[in-house]
Amino acid sequence: MYAAILFDMDGTLVGSDAAVARSWAAWAREYGVAGADLVRVAHGVPSDGTIRLLRPDLSGAALDAAAARQLELQYDDLDDVDALPGAHALLAALDAARVPWAVVTSADRRLAAARLGAAGIVAPVLVARDDVRHGKPDPEGYRAAAAALGVDPAACLVVEDAEAGLAAAGPPARRPRRCGASTGTCGPPA
Repeated sequence: MYAAILFDMDGTLVGSDAAVARSWAAWAREYGVAGADLVRVAHGVPSDGTIRLLRPDLSGAALDAAAARQLELQYDDLDDVDALPGAHALLAALDAARVPWAVVTSADRRLAAARLGAAGIVAPVLVARDDVRHGKPDPEGYRAAAAALGVDPAACLVVEDAEAGLAAAGPPARRPRRCGASTGTCGPPA
């Protein structure tokens, strides 16, 4: 049995793919980035990390401005953001069984709150990108969520759909166990 379940947000609980794609496409047009599969590159990674890959010429204030602009585009696009099928039922079942759970996301707190709100999900614990020093693929966010729930990270199951999140979740012994929603890989219970 797991001590807690730690969920990524986008792609596991919240359907935001179309909004993410639109915001990155708009950002790419503004910043002269063409030809990249932006959603694949950006998936599960904080915006500033993605921008460093796409525009390595940006640094300092220019990088900060580009990341702020990308987030602004995401804040403004919640039209079709919703809970993924089964998310509400799963979370209700966890609550009924008194299984602690949290959301750990590469989104900043403002965007996470907006998307969770649009999806009708109230997370008992939310760890966003601006709550930690290092974003995914670093395990800091998952460790912070486990600490907030009062459980050992190694006794947690992580539900993820992005390679960066799966990397953050394991496999070293002090990290949570992992389950990839899109890859079907799961670690054994603690």
